[in-house]
Parts: sequence; structure tokens; C-alpha cells
Amino acid sequence: MSAIFDFLFAQYKTYETLDITLEIIAVIFGFLSVWFSKQNKIWVFPTGMISTSIFVYLLLKWELLGDLMINGYYFIMSVYGWYIWTRKVNETHVTPISKTTLKEKQTAIFIFIATLIFVYLVYNYFNKWTSWVAYVDTFTTAIFFVGMWLMAKRKIENWLFWIVGDLISVPLYLYKGFTFTSFQYFGFTFIAVFGYLAWKKHLHKTQLTS
Repeated sequence: MSAIFDFLFAQYKTYETLDITLEIIAVIFGFLSVWFSKQNKIWVFPTGMISTSIFVYLLLKWELLGDLMINGYYFIMSVYGWYIWTRKVNETHVTPISKTTLKEKQTAIFIFIATLIFVYLVYNYFNKWTSWVAYVDTFTTAIFFVGMWLMAKRKIENWLFWIVGDLISVPLYLYKGFTFTSFQYFGFTFIAVFGYLAWKKHLHKTQLTS
């Protein structure tokens, strides 16, 4: 048991208490954000903005550029998503859950490719191509950029991107030495699966009554 504990948490001996506390707080608000998203509640955005703000600070300090860009983007898209989710499409209804259109699929592909190119250029500029982790970071950043954009648009397919990105992030953050964040993505994976099923049920119910 001691060996497992050391494997998971030994690196925290060198971390400042404030940073550990902030990571735990960010993880808690991250869980709340994803849970509210599953429930199709607007609180997904304020809780997510608190989590991402803390992570931006920590990741800047830890010099993890890919993760920093992801969280900075999350914050910006949370503002956008907050507006979209509360915008009324008519006098009584706000933006509903829906499937992506062909144009939105094309936009998603563009965001994915553009993100890959952008992260590649940033990593080149800061000379961050020092290990295989940088390549995985580039790929997950692109996945999460698309997922967050789709969630802001209230598109059901957002959950599929979260599931893939979360599954990759669990071992990735564990390898980086951020165990609490790894646990967060482990939990995110299950919530994302149930979130997809819940949104799918809601969408099906809406289509039957429309």
C-alpha cells in the first residue's frame, strides 16, 4: 500500500502547500462543472470558470503550455457558452440540445486542424518538443478545443470528444505527476458517458414531443 501511495503522491512532497490546495479546489470545481453539464444546468459555466482560472495559474507556474492553452480556451468558451445557453431562440425557449449540422461538423474539423497547427507553432517557439508527452498534449488539446466549442453550442456530440480526451488524460496527468488532476479526468470519463446518455435521452424526448 505504501508503494502505491508513494507512486501516486510522492511528487507532492516537493510542491508548495498552496499549489496542492489550489489543485484540489480546481478539481472539485471541475467535477461540479462537468456534473452540471450532464444535468444540462447553466452552472456548468461559472463553476468551470473558477476551475480553469485556478488551473491557468498553476499550469503557468508549472510551464505546461498545452494544458495552459486548454484551460485558457475553456475560460473564454465558458463566457461564450454562458451566453449561448441563456440566449432565447424565441419568446419562451433558450438554445436547446441538438445534433451538429454538416456545417458545424466542418467547423469542428477546422478547429481541430487549426489547433494542431497552432499548438505545433507554439511548442516550436518555446522549444517544447522534448518528449512524447508534447505530441500527446497537442492531440488532446485539439480534441478538447472541439469538445468545448460543441458544448458551448449545446451539441450532443461534445460528450464523445470529452470521453476520448478524458481517457487519454488519465494516464497522461499521472505520468506528469499531477495525481489529483488525473483522478479528476478519471471521474470525468464516467460523467461524460452518463452525460452523453442523459443528453441523448433528453434530445429523443424533445423530438417526440415537438
